[in-house]
This record gives sequence, structure tokens and C-alpha cells, in this order.
Amino acid sequence: MSFYNVVSESEESTVVSEYKSEEKRSDSYQSEADLEREFIRLLGEQSYEYLNIKSEEDLIKNLRKKLEQLNNYEFTDGEWKRFFNECMANPNEGIVEKTRKIQEDNVQNLKTDAGFTKNITLIDKKNIHNNKLQVINQYEATGNYDNRYDVTILVNGLPLVHIELKRRGVAIKEAFNQIDRYQRDSFWASCGLYEYVQIFVISNGTNTKYYSNTTRFNHIKDSASGQAKKKEKTSNSFEFTSFWADGNNRIIPDLVDFTKTFFAKHTLLAILTKYCVFTSENMLLVMRPYQIVATERILNRIEIANNYKKYGSVAGGGYIWHTTGSGKTLTSFKTAQLASGLGFIDKVLFVVDRKDLDYQTMKEYDRFEKGAANSNTSTAILKKQLENSNCKIIITTIQKLSVFIAKNKGHEVFDKKVVIIFDECHRSQFGDMHLDIVKNFKKYFLFGFTGTPIFAVNANSGKYANLRTTEQAFGDKLHTYTIVNAINDKNVLPFRVDYIKTMDKEPDIDDAKVWDIDREAVWNSPKRISDVVKYILENFNRKTYRNEKSYSFNSLLNIQEVASAKNEAEEIKQKLRLSGFNSIFCVSSVEAAKLYYNEFKKQMAENPSKALKIATIFSYGANEEEQDGILDEENPEDTTRLDSSSRDFLAGAIKDYNATFGTSYDTSSDKFQNYYKDVSLRMKNRQIDLLIVVNMFLTGFDATTLNTLWVDKNLKAHGLIQAYSRTNRILNSIKTYGNIVCFRNLQKRTDDAISLFGDKEAGGIVLMKGYKDYYYGYTDKDGKLKPGYILLVQDLQDKFPLDEQILGEKAKKEFISLFGSVLRMRNLLASFDEFAGNEFLTEREMQDYTGKYIDLRDEFVKGGKDKENINDDIVFEIELIRQVEINIDYILMLVIKYHESNCKDKNILVTIDKAINSSIQLRSKKELIEDFIESVNISTKVDKDWRKFVQEQKEKDLAEIIDEERLKSEETKKFIDNSFRDGTLKTIGTDIDKIMPPVSRFGGGRAEKKDGIIEKLKKFFEKYFGLV
Repeated sequence: MSFYNVVSESEESTVVSEYKSEEKRSDSYQSEADLEREFIRLLGEQSYEYLNIKSEEDLIKNLRKKLEQLNNYEFTDGEWKRFFNECMANPNEGIVEKTRKIQEDNVQNLKTDAGFTKNITLIDKKNIHNNKLQVINQYEATGNYDNRYDVTILVNGLPLVHIELKRRGVAIKEAFNQIDRYQRDSFWASCGLYEYVQIFVISNGTNTKYYSNTTRFNHIKDSASGQAKKKEKTSNSFEFTSFWADGNNRIIPDLVDFTKTFFAKHTLLAILTKYCVFTSENMLLVMRPYQIVATERILNRIEIANNYKKYGSVAGGGYIWHTTGSGKTLTSFKTAQLASGLGFIDKVLFVVDRKDLDYQTMKEYDRFEKGAANSNTSTAILKKQLENSNCKIIITTIQKLSVFIAKNKGHEVFDKKVVIIFDECHRSQFGDMHLDIVKNFKKYFLFGFTGTPIFAVNANSGKYANLRTTEQAFGDKLHTYTIVNAINDKNVLPFRVDYIKTMDKEPDIDDAKVWDIDREAVWNSPKRISDVVKYILENFNRKTYRNEKSYSFNSLLNIQEVASAKNEAEEIKQKLRLSGFNSIFCVSSVEAAKLYYNEFKKQMAENPSKALKIATIFSYGANEEEQDGILDEENPEDTTRLDSSSRDFLAGAIKDYNATFGTSYDTSSDKFQNYYKDVSLRMKNRQIDLLIVVNMFLTGFDATTLNTLWVDKNLKAHGLIQAYSRTNRILNSIKTYGNIVCFRNLQKRTDDAISLFGDKEAGGIVLMKGYKDYYYGYTDKDGKLKPGYILLVQDLQDKFPLDEQILGEKAKKEFISLFGSVLRMRNLLASFDEFAGNEFLTEREMQDYTGKYIDLRDEFVKGGKDKENINDDIVFEIELIRQVEINIDYILMLVIKYHESNCKDKNILVTIDKAINSSIQLRSKKELIEDFIESVNISTKVDKDWRKFVQEQKEKDLAEIIDEERLKSEETKKFIDNSFRDGTLKTIGTDIDKIMPPVSRFGGGRAEKKDGIIEKLKKFFEKYFGLV
């Protein structure tokens, strides 16, 4: 039997402190049905009630029964019909609306037959064990296709957790893909109760992961058409699924162990009711185990400190060490939210550094408590909030709080029980402001969150000897989640570091404790500055994958409006196809920033083909050059302390920025703050290619599109890890690591920092291997040979020559697996200098192999029910295929060449055919392209005539569909126009019904008629989407 060593301070922890599996695993073959039976048996042992429900009618009956039990109220048939149709199964509501009901509006109103209003609770969040858990399996649903779902957990009769199982040995990603198919085919069908699912669990027995409904929802939307509606977040995919773990961050992958921990009744109900966050962008975030542990350990500490009257000292507090990029801000705010619910706590102060209150963070804070966050520098609103007994959570900056304390000595709030939580406490824990807070508040509970704690070894020698380390300032370390944990869990990416030699003999960056002018003059010599800029311009495209790898991204369209708004402005977003990533260049001083900015302008003017969109931002920092590794703060709201020449230079750079982006910023206080916000948003939306900074944006700034940091600065310890970590946020399968390019020899400092904030063995996990390892192969620490790119390609060519057909199911599966490995390795090698010219496969060979790969995908995925079993152990690397996607511009360029040959060069037609076959997006347009080529003659103007041809064909094809299906003409045209605008064809809800001809609901055949219309419109949409 497995045992639980529960954290002693807590009556019941959500995450088990330590889990040890003692269960012996059977060595015999286990089918998917066997796995499912074992899983249900284990749930039964944990007091889940098993129900033999296979139909929607039985599911609805059980839902009514369970809601009646929970609410101690019996519906009349009329009341239930009204409540179910209007509240539970409203046809105008989808996943987002249903998620909001579970997360926020869990008490709904029932209009009784007697005419009064009765509250109906869907899920009890106060007394979580009042909720009843049931399990069903093999539930049958009919949508576009008949589907049978593996296992579903019902909470009070509602399907809130769905589990998809694959037999051991099958890729877990295929379970993820199976859920995608269900969403596409049937989750929405009939009354749509399965759209209430909050959490998905996928397992192949050996590995088990979980993720939220909106992760799956957005993945489906993105993959359906490559586009999505406005105001939706960036794409989510398999990379965003999570492992469960114990309190020591040891993952619990096996389904048996996962079931005993994650599916423990208290744990599952706590996650559903307390540890999900529904964001302002309608995204459901399910907190990860380390986030939950940190939250509960703080709450435990608060209760113990209150009981033993340990408040007002570090004994009543502590700090959380969670690495940069692991979601510290979410954890710390959820902690603030739950702490504010403790009866004895009067206030929760969430203290951040001013620059972190960017638009997005404020929006998330405001989501938790409306009006809690404000970004003006006046203390008037802060004072009002502190005096308002109804305002329990207050967001403020350390600067504002310090001003309030100075102006309000003896204020009554200083005698109240106040929880004070510092976000990124490494920046705020030292100095007078920290002392002001702890001296004036008498009954404080003080907690800090940091990704890079200050230890004795990396502490400075400031004037406060008792405040040098994080532990001295905040108390005990309550939980740790290091960069090694995060990379192992695939929550952040590893780094790949290049050291570029820029001088024959570099000055020793560690030979003195202070920065001196002579050494800086060597680094800033004109020739060296010129050489560094030349290197960046020559290698920018390769390092950032520009013009090589494309992906879809939800871009903000109204950046200037958002950045300049005094109050909250609505964000307008649209899915765009982006090529590659962007970068930050951190330099040693304002003087260096000026020199580099001018050199970039000079070299780009000389060679416009290398031109980038560059920007710079800086303000005054007391110490531009690091001394103890902690990056000095630059004020993002004020430039008055800059010397006049630096301020004039910055004004000129902002003028360039205004010309590039059509903005109107300057160095005055208000406009510089807006410039800072605008730069932040354009970096996050990949509109700036390279941003030159001194210290700004190197801590606390997250941009998933940023993959490269160029370094000409003496980083170390805390500052080094913080700066490197700007690059390692997960975006998609194309972005596989953070790229660091150092123009100073920081190798020892890098190794030391990784050892300090990871462990002595961390280097092999945090840093990527070298080019030769990936190209030729290497032996891992367990002595296992990892084949390199060259071996994989040779194996591919030997086993699957291009001139031979791939016969048999086994061979097809082997080809898919092998070519997928080649794609992943090419993606990894693409930014290495040495890979250029050593791809081994020619462009034509790559196209041909890609064509075969997509042929097999179409065969397996579109093979219908007879092929369903083939899909079990096949995972297609479609995102990696799309990165080398051939677009219509490339095809038209070939058509122009064909036209220029007087339509005689038939080799060009062969190239066009191969290019179309190697593109997922263009296959649906093949007939259209071929028909256009047939019409090409000597007088054809290719670009102009193509646009005209597409428009005419589109109108003709749509008119045929309207005529054949007798659709309402104007309504159908409007529906199609809206679909092209939104990037998706909406087949759920009543939109299709509105364009259909009158069909008797009782004569039969309406559903079949609707399905036929949807199928025709889908083909039409795929054919013309992206062309009109």
C-alpha cells in the first residue's frame, strides 16, 4: 500500500507532502479496457459511486436527482424543464459561459411555480464534501460522428472531469488528440452538458497529465483553421499539459499513483473549487501542484502564527522560492485571495514593484477583485482602500506604501492584522522602505515570492546587516521549485548559450569589484561595437527563426490605444501568422546603449536588406553596471534624472519609434510611461525585432514570442538568471529553448548561477547540448545512445527511398515516427551556425518526404471508423510541418516563372505540384490553383488575374451551394463573410439554422440536412480561407 505523509500543520492538504509508490506493477500486457477497469476500481475504493449511464436521458435524470439532493429541494417537472433549458443547457452558451457558471456563478436562480426565486447551487464551494462524486464510462454521444467517451467524473451530476485512456506503450499525446476529436465531433452535441468539463486527464498508464478545458478549447480553435476570433488568447497545445506531483516536486506519472493522489476526493474537489482561476481573457487556469503547496503552506503559517501570536515578526512569515516563469504572480495572488477569507485577517496587501503593474497584470488583479488595482502614483486611493472595511485585498507598490506610511503615522490600519505579500521580493526586500513597513505595521504576517533568492553567498554588503538575505528579511523558506524542477516538468524551456569572442584578449570581468571607466572604454571601442552589430544583423534571422518558422499568434491590434488609456481600454486581438521570434539586447550602460543604437542605424542604412525594427529604452539607474548580481532599478515613469545628453538621445530614439509605429511619445513623465507600456506590448506582440536595454525588461517581463537575448553586460548570479529567463517561456513546439548569445565570457558566471539557483548537477538540464551532439548523436548519462540528425536522415533514406511506395501499416507507422524525429531534430538544429549548408536533405527531398508524411496523415486521420484503431500509436508533428509551410505567394511566384517561360517549362508545374502536396493549408486549394494555371496564357497578369479568378470562383461556388441547398441567400453570404473575418466557421449554436430553408422539425431528416450543409460549407471555407 502507498502511504501519505501529510503536512503536519494542515488538517487536510490538497497535495500530499510525500508520495512513495510501493505498488508492484504487473509485467503482463494490459489492454485499454483493462486499464479502464483498474482505474474505475481504484475510484470505487475511494468512495466514488459508479453509475451505468450511457445515454443523455439518463445523464439528465441523474443531474436533476443530485442537484435536488445538494439543494434539499425537489423540482416540479415544469421547474426542472425551465431551469435545465434556460440555465443548464442554454443553446446560446458554450464552454466559456458554462465555465463561468462553475467558477464564478455557481449559484443560479430558479423561478419557482409559486412565483418566488430560489437559489440553486451547482457546486458547494464552502463545504466541499457536500458535493457528490460519481463515475461513468463508455458514455455514448452523437454529433458529427458517434463517439464513446472513456471515463467521466460527475460532480453533483455534472460532467466536470473527463479522462481519456490509451493502453500502455501508446503515446500519451494521442489521448490529447482523441479529446480534440471529441470536441470537434460531439462534446457540443444535443444539450451540450460535456461542455461543463473543467479538467481533462490523459493517460497511457505509464504517464498521466491534466489540463484545463480552455487549453483544449483554444487548441481546437487554432488547429481547426489556423485562425481564431478576436479577443482570444494565444494558442495552447499539448505543451501546456501538466504532471501532478507531491510536495517535494516529484512527479506522479503512473495512473495508479495519480488516481490515489489527484483523484483523492478532497484533492479533486479542492482543485475544482479553490485552485482554478478563470481569467479576464476567459481562460481557465488549473493551478499546478507546486503552486497549490506554496499557497497552502502560507495559509498554514498564517493560522499557526495567529494562534501562537507570532505575527509582527519573521517567525510569522516566510518566503516561496519558485523559479522565474513558473507562475509566481498567479500563486501569490491566489494566496492573497484565500488569505483574505480568513476570519481574523483584516487586510491583505499585495506589494509589487511599480513597473510590474503593466496593463496585463493589472487586468488579472482586477479580475480577482474589481477596483483593487490602480496604477496612479497618488496615495489617496490607497488610503481610502486601507480605511474601507469591505476592501480586503489591496494591490499597491512598495513606493506608494512607503509614502502612505510617511504621511500617516499612527494610522489605525497599523494595529490591524495584515497579511503582506511581496511579489518578486528580491527587488523589494532591502532598504528603508522595507524597514518602514515592518516597523509601522504591528500585527503583520510577511511573505515573499522570488525566483532567485538572495543567499549569503550572493548577498550585497548593504547598510542593513540583518536584511541581506531573503531568509533574514522574510523568515523560513516554505517551498522550493527551482529552474531544474521547471525544466524537467516542461513548464519552462532550457537555455542554449553561445559565447562569441569579440577581442583577442578580453579584460577579466572578475578582477575588480567596481566598474572602472578604462575597462568600459575597451568594451565600447568603435571597432568592437561595429563587429557585434555586424554579427547580430548577419545572424538575427537564424537565431530568431525569422523567415523560417511560422506559427499562429493572437496579436493585439490597438496597442497605442491600450498603452495610452488612462482607464482600462478594451483589447482587440486577431489571429495572425507570425514568422519567427524577437529579441532583447542588454548592454552595460546608457552610453553603450547610445553607441549600439547609432551603429545599428548606420549599418542598416548601408544594407537595407538587413534592416530590423529596433528600439531602445532606459532611464536613470544608480548603478548601471552590476556589482552584486542584483540588477539596479530604472524608473519606467520618469527620465528627469538622466543627464541632458542622454535624455536628448532618448528623445531622438523615441522620435524614430514614433515614425516607425505611428505613435506620439516623448520623454515627459506621462508620455514616457505610455512609451514604456507601448514598448512592452509591442515586444509581447513581436512587433519590435530587437530592443536595446540597460536594466529595463530584464526582470519581471514575460513575452512568449521572445526567444533570444544578446548580452554585452557583466551579468552574474541573480541578475544573470533573471535576464536569461526572459527567453524561456513556452509558446509552442517550434520554440524549444531560450537562445542566449554572449559577447563577453560569462561561461563561469553562467555555470555558477545555474549551480546556485538549481543544483551542482543542473548544468546538463538547464543548458542545451552542443551542435555536434545533436548532429552526430551522443550517449546520455545512463549510457544510452541518442541518435543524431545525420543518423536519423540516413536511416530515413535507407528504409524509405523517395522512389519507393511505403506499403503496409507497420512500415507507415515507422515512417511517421522516423520522419517526426527528423522534423524535431531539424527544428532544434536550425539556429546553430554550423547547420547552415549541412542539412543533408535537399529542399526538394524535404518537400517530397513532407508530402508523403501529410499523405499518411490524411489517410489515418480521415480514414473514418475503420481507421480509428490505427491512430492509437501515431503522433503527427503538424506544428513542425506548418513552420515550413509553403504559402500562396510562393506558388504565385512559381506561376509567374511558368508564365515567363511562355508556359513551356513543365518542370515548374512539377515543382508547383510537389509544393502544394507538402502543404497542409494548400491541399484544400489544389483544384483552384490548378484551374488557374490552366487559364494562364501569354497575356495573363498573374497577381491581378489570380485575385480576380479567386473572387469569381468563390462567388460561383457559393451561389451553387445556396442554390443546391436552397439556403437563404443574403443570410448565407453574411454568415460566410463573418466566418472569413473571424477565421473560423461556426457550426455550433443556431447560426446554421438561421440560413437553412424551412424544414419540418417533425418530418425527419432535418439533422441530416444540416450535417450535409455544414460539410459543404466547411469544404468551401477551407478552399478559400486565406485567399480572400
